Amino acid sequence: MIRVRFQHFIRAVVLAAFAIYFIGLHITGDIKKYINPKYDGMSMIAAGVFILFFCIQIFRIWEKEEDSHVHCSPGCTHDHGYSGSLSKRLMSYCILIFPLLTGFSFAPTVLDSTIAAKKGTILPQINRNENNGIEESVSENDRTGIQEEQGVLPNNNFFSEEEYNQEMKKLEESKVIQMNDGMYSSYVEAMNMNPNDFEGRKIKVSGFVYKEEGLKENQLVLSRFLITHCIADASITGLIAEFNQASEFDQDTWLEIEGTLEVTTYNGIELPLIKAEKWTVIKEPAEPYIYPILIKVSE
Repeated sequence: MIRVRFQHFIRAVVLAAFAIYFIGLHITGDIKKYINPKYDGMSMIAAGVFILFFCIQIFRIWEKEEDSHVHCSPGCTHDHGYSGSLSKRLMSYCILIFPLLTGFSFAPTVLDSTIAAKKGTILPQINRNENNGIEESVSENDRTGIQEEQGVLPNNNFFSEEEYNQEMKKLEESKVIQMNDGMYSSYVEAMNMNPNDFEGRKIKVSGFVYKEEGLKENQLVLSRFLITHCIADASITGLIAEFNQASEFDQDTWLEIEGTLEVTTYNGIELPLIKAEKWTVIKEPAEPYIYPILIKVSE
Protein backbone atom coordinates (compact mmCIF):
# COMPACT_ATOMS: atom_id res chain seq x y z
CA MET A 1 0.00 0.00 0.00
CA ILE A 2 1.26 3.50 -0.95
CA ARG A 3 1.01 6.35 1.53
CA VAL A 4 1.72 10.07 1.13
CA ARG A 5 4.20 11.70 3.47
CA PHE A 6 2.57 15.06 4.04
CA GLN A 7 5.66 16.95 5.22
CA HIS A 8 7.60 15.94 2.12
CA PHE A 9 4.66 17.03 -0.01
CA ILE A 10 4.66 20.50 1.60
CA ARG A 11 8.40 20.81 1.05
CA ALA A 12 8.00 19.91 -2.62
CA VAL A 13 5.27 22.54 -3.03
CA VAL A 14 7.46 25.21 -1.41
CA LEU A 15 10.42 24.35 -3.63
CA ALA A 16 8.22 24.42 -6.74
CA ALA A 17 6.78 27.78 -5.71
CA PHE A 18 10.24 29.32 -5.28
CA ALA A 19 11.30 27.99 -8.69
CA ILE A 20 8.15 29.36 -10.36
CA TYR A 21 8.61 32.72 -8.66
CA PHE A 22 12.22 33.12 -9.80
CA ILE A 23 11.42 31.97 -13.33
CA GLY A 24 8.45 34.37 -13.47
CA LEU A 25 10.67 37.31 -12.46
CA HIS A 26 13.01 36.54 -15.34
CA ILE A 27 10.23 36.08 -17.89
CA THR A 28 8.57 39.39 -16.99
CA GLY A 29 11.87 41.23 -16.51
CA ASP A 30 10.87 42.22 -12.97
CA ILE A 31 14.09 40.68 -11.67
CA LYS A 32 15.77 43.98 -12.63
CA LYS A 33 13.64 45.73 -10.03
CA TYR A 34 15.37 43.72 -7.32
CA ILE A 35 18.98 43.12 -8.34
CA ASN A 36 21.81 44.45 -10.48
CA PRO A 37 21.63 42.71 -13.90
CA LYS A 38 25.11 41.30 -13.38
CA TYR A 39 23.52 38.85 -10.93
CA ASP A 40 20.95 37.55 -13.42
CA GLY A 41 23.00 34.42 -13.98
CA MET A 42 23.19 33.69 -10.27
CA SER A 43 19.44 34.06 -9.82
CA MET A 44 18.84 31.72 -12.79
CA ILE A 45 21.17 29.18 -11.16
CA ALA A 46 19.14 29.55 -7.95
CA ALA A 47 15.96 28.78 -9.90
CA GLY A 48 17.68 25.71 -11.36
CA VAL A 49 18.70 24.55 -7.89
CA PHE A 50 15.11 24.87 -6.67
CA ILE A 51 13.95 22.79 -9.63
CA LEU A 52 16.60 20.15 -8.90
CA PHE A 53 15.63 19.95 -5.22
CA PHE A 54 11.96 19.76 -6.22
CA CYS A 55 12.67 16.79 -8.50
CA ILE A 56 14.54 15.06 -5.69
CA GLN A 57 11.81 15.83 -3.19
CA ILE A 58 9.01 14.60 -5.43
CA PHE A 59 10.29 11.03 -5.14
CA ARG A 60 10.24 11.25 -1.35
CA ILE A 61 6.53 12.04 -1.13
CA TRP A 62 5.28 8.47 -1.58
CA GLU A 63 6.40 5.34 0.22
CA LYS A 64 5.16 1.80 0.47
CA GLU A 65 3.56 0.97 3.79
CA GLU A 66 5.58 -2.23 4.16
CA ASP A 67 8.84 -0.29 3.55
CA SER A 68 8.13 2.09 6.40
CA HIS A 69 10.60 1.51 9.24
CA VAL A 70 11.71 -1.71 7.58
CA HIS A 71 15.19 -1.13 8.93
CA CYS A 72 13.97 -0.73 12.53
CA SER A 73 13.13 -3.27 15.14
CA PRO A 74 9.52 -3.44 16.41
CA GLY A 75 10.55 -1.43 19.44
CA CYS A 76 12.16 1.35 17.39
CA THR A 77 12.66 4.45 19.54
CA HIS A 78 15.24 6.55 17.66
CA ASP A 79 14.43 9.85 15.92
CA HIS A 80 13.45 9.86 12.21
CA GLY A 81 13.32 13.63 11.91
CA TYR A 82 9.64 14.04 12.69
CA SER A 83 9.86 14.48 16.43
CA GLY A 84 9.99 18.28 16.35
CA SER A 85 7.10 20.04 18.00
CA LEU A 86 4.21 21.19 15.85
CA SER A 87 4.86 24.84 16.76
CA LYS A 88 8.48 24.64 15.56
CA ARG A 89 7.47 23.04 12.30
CA LEU A 90 4.78 25.61 11.70
CA MET A 91 7.25 28.41 12.42
CA SER A 92 9.78 27.03 9.95
CA TYR A 93 7.13 26.71 7.25
CA CYS A 94 5.84 30.24 7.92
CA ILE A 95 9.35 31.63 7.50
CA LEU A 96 9.59 29.93 4.10
CA ILE A 97 6.07 30.69 2.92
CA PHE A 98 5.93 34.37 3.97
CA PRO A 99 8.28 35.68 1.22
CA LEU A 100 6.36 33.60 -1.33
CA LEU A 101 3.02 35.06 -0.25
CA THR A 102 4.32 38.63 -0.39
CA GLY A 103 6.13 38.00 -3.68
CA PHE A 104 3.07 36.57 -5.43
CA SER A 105 0.58 38.96 -3.79
CA PHE A 106 2.30 42.31 -4.37
CA ALA A 107 3.62 43.60 -7.65
CA PRO A 108 7.22 44.86 -7.50
CA THR A 109 7.40 48.63 -7.12
CA VAL A 110 10.08 51.08 -8.13
CA LEU A 111 11.95 53.00 -5.44
CA ASP A 112 10.74 56.58 -5.15
CA SER A 113 11.33 59.86 -3.33
CA THR A 114 9.99 58.41 -0.07
CA ILE A 115 12.84 55.92 -0.05
CA ALA A 116 15.24 58.63 -1.23
CA ALA A 117 14.40 60.73 1.83
CA LYS A 118 15.22 57.77 4.09
CA LYS A 119 18.45 57.10 2.24
CA GLY A 120 19.68 60.62 2.96
CA THR A 121 20.78 63.57 0.84
CA ILE A 122 22.90 63.42 -2.30
CA LEU A 123 25.53 65.52 -0.54
CA PRO A 124 27.40 62.75 1.35
CA GLN A 125 27.91 60.91 -1.93
CA ILE A 126 29.90 63.80 -3.40
CA ASN A 127 31.60 65.23 -0.34
CA ARG A 128 35.30 64.77 -1.03
CA ASN A 129 36.12 64.30 2.66
CA GLU A 130 33.23 61.99 3.53
CA ASN A 131 32.97 59.97 0.35
CA ASN A 132 33.25 56.37 1.49
CA GLY A 133 31.49 53.02 1.55
CA ILE A 134 29.53 52.03 -1.50
CA GLU A 135 30.23 55.15 -3.52
CA GLU A 136 33.98 54.86 -2.98
CA SER A 137 33.99 51.21 -4.01
CA VAL A 138 31.92 52.01 -7.10
CA SER A 139 34.35 54.75 -8.03
CA GLU A 140 37.28 52.39 -7.58
CA ASN A 141 35.63 49.84 -9.83
CA ASP A 142 34.86 52.52 -12.40
CA ARG A 143 38.43 53.75 -12.55
CA THR A 144 40.56 50.65 -12.07
CA GLY A 145 38.33 47.84 -13.32
CA ILE A 146 39.14 45.54 -10.42
CA GLN A 147 35.92 43.62 -10.95
CA GLU A 148 36.12 41.18 -13.85
CA GLU A 149 32.96 39.86 -15.46
CA GLN A 150 32.19 37.72 -18.50
CA GLY A 151 29.74 38.71 -21.22
CA VAL A 152 27.80 41.87 -21.93
CA LEU A 153 25.30 43.04 -19.35
CA PRO A 154 22.05 44.99 -19.79
CA ASN A 155 21.95 48.75 -19.36
CA ASN A 156 25.41 49.06 -20.98
CA ASN A 157 27.17 48.98 -17.61
CA PHE A 158 29.90 46.62 -18.81
CA PHE A 159 32.82 48.06 -20.76
CA SER A 160 36.32 47.22 -21.81
CA GLU A 161 38.91 49.68 -20.53
CA GLU A 162 39.20 51.18 -24.01
CA GLU A 163 35.43 51.61 -24.38
CA TYR A 164 35.20 53.22 -20.97
CA ASN A 165 37.95 55.72 -21.79
CA GLN A 166 36.23 56.55 -25.08
CA GLU A 167 32.94 57.25 -23.27
CA MET A 168 34.68 59.47 -20.73
CA LYS A 169 36.36 61.32 -23.59
CA LYS A 170 32.90 62.05 -25.00
CA LEU A 171 32.04 63.74 -21.71
CA GLU A 172 35.03 66.05 -22.14
CA GLU A 173 34.47 66.84 -25.82
CA SER A 174 30.71 66.73 -26.48
CA LYS A 175 28.97 70.05 -26.98
CA VAL A 176 25.85 68.56 -25.39
CA ILE A 177 26.34 66.06 -22.55
CA GLN A 178 23.93 63.17 -23.09
CA MET A 179 23.32 61.43 -19.76
CA ASN A 180 22.66 57.87 -20.96
CA ASP A 181 21.94 55.17 -18.40
CA GLY A 182 25.15 53.25 -18.99
CA MET A 183 27.51 56.12 -18.14
CA TYR A 184 25.23 58.04 -15.78
CA SER A 185 27.04 57.29 -12.54
CA SER A 186 30.49 57.96 -13.97
CA TYR A 187 29.40 61.22 -15.61
CA VAL A 188 27.74 62.50 -12.43
CA GLU A 189 30.82 61.60 -10.41
CA ALA A 190 33.12 63.43 -12.82
CA MET A 191 30.94 66.56 -12.79
CA ASN A 192 30.64 66.53 -9.01
CA MET A 193 34.39 66.19 -8.56
CA ASN A 194 35.24 69.08 -10.90
CA PRO A 195 32.10 71.18 -11.50
CA ASN A 196 34.05 74.18 -12.80
CA ASP A 197 35.37 72.12 -15.73
CA PHE A 198 31.82 71.75 -17.04
CA GLU A 199 30.50 75.26 -16.46
CA GLY A 200 28.77 76.61 -19.55
CA ARG A 201 28.29 73.17 -21.13
CA LYS A 202 24.89 72.04 -22.42
CA ILE A 203 23.33 68.94 -20.89
CA LYS A 204 20.32 66.69 -21.47
CA VAL A 205 19.26 64.41 -18.62
CA SER A 206 16.20 62.59 -17.30
CA GLY A 207 15.17 61.46 -13.84
CA PHE A 208 12.50 61.71 -11.18
CA VAL A 209 11.81 64.80 -9.09
CA TYR A 210 13.18 64.75 -5.56
CA LYS A 211 12.62 67.82 -3.38
CA GLU A 212 15.59 67.69 -1.07
CA GLU A 213 15.51 69.67 2.15
CA GLY A 214 17.61 72.82 1.94
CA LEU A 215 17.05 73.54 -1.74
CA LYS A 216 15.41 76.72 -2.94
CA GLU A 217 11.79 76.75 -4.05
CA ASN A 218 12.83 76.99 -7.70
CA GLN A 219 15.22 74.03 -7.39
CA LEU A 220 14.84 70.26 -7.42
CA VAL A 221 17.07 67.24 -7.73
CA LEU A 222 16.65 65.28 -10.94
CA SER A 223 17.41 61.89 -9.42
CA ARG A 224 18.12 58.26 -10.18
CA PHE A 225 18.69 55.26 -7.94
CA LEU A 226 22.09 53.59 -8.26
CA ILE A 227 21.93 49.83 -7.60
CA THR A 228 25.30 48.30 -6.75
CA HIS A 229 24.09 44.78 -5.84
CA CYS A 230 20.36 44.90 -5.03
CA ILE A 231 17.71 47.40 -3.97
CA ALA A 232 18.79 46.99 -0.34
CA ASP A 233 21.98 48.95 -1.09
CA ALA A 234 20.35 51.46 -3.44
CA SER A 235 21.71 54.99 -3.20
CA ILE A 236 20.28 58.15 -4.72
CA THR A 237 22.30 60.23 -7.14
CA GLY A 238 21.47 63.08 -9.47
CA LEU A 239 21.91 66.73 -10.38
CA ILE A 240 20.31 69.89 -9.06
CA ALA A 241 18.13 71.69 -11.62
CA GLU A 242 16.87 75.24 -11.30
CA PHE A 243 13.93 76.88 -13.09
CA ASN A 244 10.97 79.01 -12.03
CA GLN A 245 8.37 76.25 -12.51
CA ALA A 246 10.26 73.71 -10.37
CA SER A 247 7.78 74.06 -7.50
CA GLU A 248 4.90 73.04 -9.79
CA PHE A 249 6.14 69.48 -10.21
CA ASP A 250 5.28 66.85 -7.63
CA GLN A 251 7.85 64.49 -6.27
CA ASP A 252 8.43 61.32 -8.33
CA THR A 253 7.41 63.09 -11.57
CA TRP A 254 9.74 61.97 -14.32
CA LEU A 255 11.25 64.84 -16.31
CA GLU A 256 13.63 65.23 -19.20
CA ILE A 257 15.54 68.48 -18.82
CA GLU A 258 17.81 70.36 -21.19
CA GLY A 259 19.88 73.26 -19.96
CA THR A 260 23.26 74.79 -19.23
CA LEU A 261 25.59 73.75 -16.44
CA GLU A 262 26.58 76.30 -13.83
CA VAL A 263 28.26 76.01 -10.45
CA THR A 264 26.40 76.50 -7.18
CA THR A 265 27.36 76.15 -3.53
CA TYR A 266 25.40 73.80 -1.29
CA ASN A 267 26.38 73.69 2.39
CA GLY A 268 29.79 75.07 1.50
CA ILE A 269 30.48 72.60 -1.32
CA GLU A 270 30.59 73.48 -5.01
CA LEU A 271 28.17 71.45 -7.10
CA PRO A 272 27.05 71.45 -10.73
CA LEU A 273 23.67 73.11 -11.30
CA ILE A 274 21.50 72.79 -14.38
CA LYS A 275 19.93 76.06 -15.44
CA ALA A 276 16.96 74.45 -17.14
CA GLU A 277 15.89 75.90 -20.48
CA LYS A 278 13.54 73.16 -21.60
CA TRP A 279 11.73 70.43 -19.68
CA THR A 280 9.26 67.72 -20.56
CA VAL A 281 7.21 65.34 -18.41
CA ILE A 282 8.00 61.77 -19.48
CA LYS A 283 6.85 58.30 -18.52
CA GLU A 284 8.83 56.29 -16.03
CA PRO A 285 11.31 54.25 -18.12
CA ALA A 286 11.09 50.48 -18.28
CA GLU A 287 14.47 50.32 -16.54
CA PRO A 288 14.45 53.17 -14.01
CA TYR A 289 17.62 52.19 -12.18
CA ILE A 290 21.24 52.80 -13.10
CA TYR A 291 24.23 50.62 -12.25
CA PRO A 292 27.95 51.08 -11.58
CA ILE A 293 30.30 50.60 -14.50
CA LEU A 294 32.15 47.28 -14.65
CA ILE A 295 35.40 47.22 -16.56
CA LYS A 296 37.09 44.06 -17.76
CA VAL A 297 40.85 44.36 -17.70
CA SER A 298 42.61 42.13 -20.21
CA GLU A 299 45.55 40.18 -18.83
